[in-house]
Amino acid sequence: MSAEDLDNYETNAELHLYREYRDVIKLFKYVVETERRFYLCNKVDFQTRSSGQDVYFDVTLTDAWVWDVYRPSRFAKTVRIVTFKDVNIEEISHPEGDIGIPDKI
Repeated sequence: MSAEDLDNYETNAELHLYREYRDVIKLFKYVVETERRFYLCNKVDFQTRSSGQDVYFDVTLTDAWVWDVYRPSRFAKTVRIVTFKDVNIEEISHPEGDIGIPDKI
């Protein structure tokens, strides 16, 4: 496989991922961003924990979609994230009347 073939493969995979994200975002209530991943989900359980002097975050997502171009299945029933870094959680604002049906590509 040439370098150009690899670049084309990665570009097509990223485009497919973006299109999937655009289609599924309407199905979710929250966006969760960590230092390593970006998630969409419908429920978030965020806990601050400590072990000695260390503080970490224990986050459980329910009905999640994971932004990861190399993941074979991006949908997951539950995802558990344990991290020492910040976690950004935002509620998605859907336009009124949006019933969560994705638009066609």
